[in-house]
Amino acid sequence: MGNKNTLMANREVCDLTFIDYKTKIPFLNLDFANVTTTELTGESVFAYGGKGHPKRVAFSGERGGTLTIETQMQSFKLYQLLTGGDVSKTAKFIKREELTVGDDTTVTLTETPANGSIVNIFSADDDCGEPKTVTVSGQTVTITGAAKDDKVIAYYIQSINSNIQKISIKGSSFPKAFTVYGDTVMKTENDELLPYKFIAYKVSPQSNMSLAMSNNGDPGTITITCDLLVNEDNEMLDLILEEED
Repeated sequence: MGNKNTLMANREVCDLTFIDYKTKIPFLNLDFANVTTTELTGESVFAYGGKGHPKRVAFSGERGGTLTIETQMQSFKLYQLLTGGDVSKTAKFIKREELTVGDDTTVTLTETPANGSIVNIFSADDDCGEPKTVTVSGQTVTITGAAKDDKVIAYYIQSINSNIQKISIKGSSFPKAFTVYGDTVMKTENDELLPYKFIAYKVSPQSNMSLAMSNNGDPGTITITCDLLVNEDNEMLDLILEEED
């Protein structure tokens, strides 16, 4: 029989495995977090009675909690977990090019503009100023009034169809529910390292995500907060300690 009074401490993050709650298929192996925090919450109400309005009987309810993860390492799969967005392999994005006008008052774009894209051409000394009058045919742009060797800047939308990942987040995009398995180690007073695990039977990631980009200080951190729910068997959280023989 294990000793429930074993004194131990933790100074290690949990590795987490997210399992799609509906399909039971593993979705994400999150073994790159810096901090994992499990918080249990509840609410107490009281019956009062007598002089001085003292508390006489306590009632507990609103059992819940959160699983909070802080990570500096990121992946698109992590973004998908947080947002519930649709994943695709194509995208459109703006292209900016600095070009030189040729003999025939034309410039050649490096990419073909996407269907419906407007090509805007500016003088190099008037970037994003007054657009020039142009005629576009594929990648060739004829510039009205241009002279050979004029320096210009072109803006247009290009299609990217290879080596691309895109997550489309819509107003109707919401995260899935997951079952989460976590494992770490606890260190005892006797210098033993004991495997410590938990099972969060049903978690729902909150739809909050902050992507900070900075050129100084520490690398950006993403914080993921998941609400703890109960499953169909009223299970919410198991804590498991593996003791040595």
